[in-house]
Amino acid sequence: MTQPIPFGFVPIDPRRTQAKPRRTGMSMVIDDGLPLAYVESVLEIAAPYIDLMKIKTGTARLYPREVLVRKLRTYQAAGVKPFLGGQFHEYVFAVMGEAALPRFYEESRALGFTTIEISDNTVPLTDRQRHDQIAGAVRAGLEVFGEVGSKETMSNPALLVDQARICFDAGATLVLVEAAELVDDGVVRQGTLDIIKKNLPLDRIMIELPGPWIAGVRSCDIEAMKKIVFAEFGPDVNLANIDVKTVFDTEAQRVGLGTGGPIR
Repeated sequence: MTQPIPFGFVPIDPRRTQAKPRRTGMSMVIDDGLPLAYVESVLEIAAPYIDLMKIKTGTARLYPREVLVRKLRTYQAAGVKPFLGGQFHEYVFAVMGEAALPRFYEESRALGFTTIEISDNTVPLTDRQRHDQIAGAVRAGLEVFGEVGSKETMSNPALLVDQARICFDAGATLVLVEAAELVDDGVVRQGTLDIIKKNLPLDRIMIELPGPWIAGVRSCDIEAMKKIVFAEFGPDVNLANIDVKTVFDTEAQRVGLGTGGPIR
C-alpha cells in the first residue's frame, strides 16, 4: 500500500523521473565503509532517491566476507545497485598484472557484485587497454561502468568524448566523467560541460561531483556545481559522488524544492 506523502499538494518539477529503475536522473552515492546498521537506516528513508552505490576504492578488501555479502544484498533488496569503484580494478592491474583480472571478475561475481567500474585515475590506460579491459569484464558476465578523464583531457577536453566512445564500443553501459576534469581550483570548467552536452548521449553518461579529495574543492564549490549541472542538463541528469548525508538535499534540488532553483 502506498504511504501518504507529506505536503502532497505541493508541486515538484515534472521533468524529474520518479519511478525506479531509472535510465536518467540516476543518483550515485559513495559508500566508503558505512556500517550496515547505518546503511539500513539510510535506505529506510532514502532508497527512492538512490540508484547506485559505489563501494569506494579498495575498501571491499577490508570487510569480513559475510558482512560485505550482507551489505550488497541489503542494497539490492532496496532497489539500489552496488558496484566496485574503479580504483580497486586499477590497483589489481598495477600490482598483479592483467593475468589477475579474470580472478578479480570471478570473485566480484561470487560476492554478489553484478557491476564494476573500470577507470584509469592513477594507472593510465592506452585506448587499447581501456577497450580490452572493459570487453574482458563484459565477457566475464559483469556490467561495466567506464570512467573517463586524465591529465591529458584537462588540457584537451575533447579527448573525453573519444575515451567515452571507446568505453561504449567495448560494451560499457554507462560512462562516468571524472570530477577532476570538471573543476579548476573549485571552479566549474564550463567549456568541458559544453563539450559533454553536445557530443555524448546524456542517458549513458554520469557527471561526477568533485569532493574534498580534489585540491581546492570546498563544500560550497560542490553545492555550486550541483546548481550549474542542474541548470545545464536539467533535473534528470545522472549525478555521481553524492555524499550520503546530502541525498535528501540533492533530491530537493532536483525537484525544485531546494536551492537549485524553482520548478519550470
